[in-house]
Amino acid sequence: MLLKEIKNIFHQELDASYQKEEVNSFFYMLIEHYLGLQRFVLAMEPNLIVAKEDESPLFKALSKLKLHVPVQYIIGKTEFMDLEFIVNEHVLIPRPETEELVRWILGDIEDHHSKLKILDIGTGSGCIPISLAKHLPNSKVYTLDVSGKAIAVAKQNARLNKVAIDFIQESILDIETLQEEFDIIVSNPPYVRELEKAAMNANVLKYEPGLALFVADNNPLLFYKKITDFAAHNLVKKGKLYFEINQYLGKETELLLGEHNFSDIELRQDVFGNDRMLKGIKK
Repeated sequence: MLLKEIKNIFHQELDASYQKEEVNSFFYMLIEHYLGLQRFVLAMEPNLIVAKEDESPLFKALSKLKLHVPVQYIIGKTEFMDLEFIVNEHVLIPRPETEELVRWILGDIEDHHSKLKILDIGTGSGCIPISLAKHLPNSKVYTLDVSGKAIAVAKQNARLNKVAIDFIQESILDIETLQEEFDIIVSNPPYVRELEKAAMNANVLKYEPGLALFVADNNPLLFYKKITDFAAHNLVKKGKLYFEINQYLGKETELLLGEHNFSDIELRQDVFGNDRMLKGIKK
């Protein structure tokens, strides 16, 4: 079958569920992954024929896309901070907003060769701690997650990206203190309220791990309260705490830091104009 015919089938099957640009993105990601073809191939070879055996993974992927399986889970990987990460149903797919948070942290560090102690809370795929370790080669990076399956994925990603990370399998809700004191603590904890589910896409609700996403409506800052209290006791003097936050609870989260001995509190918006990142410095 001609490659352009396969592309047309993708649009026929998916345009009712996704935007056309998104369908194009899916198609090009899949032909690169399965066939090793770049997105400009149709412009260069409009009559390119795909062998029958090579069509099969594309149409299997199409079937999964019709069920709203995220394309990153289909191909088993994604990019974050120009690094490759393995992803599956045990970890959230890293978002551009989280990359903005990592870039903020790196931008605040004058000397990337300094020896810092950094703790990430809520490992997931490992995108935050691994990216920090990659850019801060002399720093000691720790990361904590309650999910052993998430940690297993993050360990694979640490090996893939050739960085050393100390992994801790615990719930932050059960920890009062660690033996180390840290220069930086960062977290992208669960922050989506149950009431916000109605506005979320099916691919997120059906396939991404709810444990890493949702909090009860009556206690939406559960993790922020615990982590802020933990950071107040486990950061060095003038140590920095960074959060990714719920866009609807920016002011509430900002007040929380002020109540826990943090100063120079800064609330930042993401590229979409939403309150998304927060930073405080321990007094």
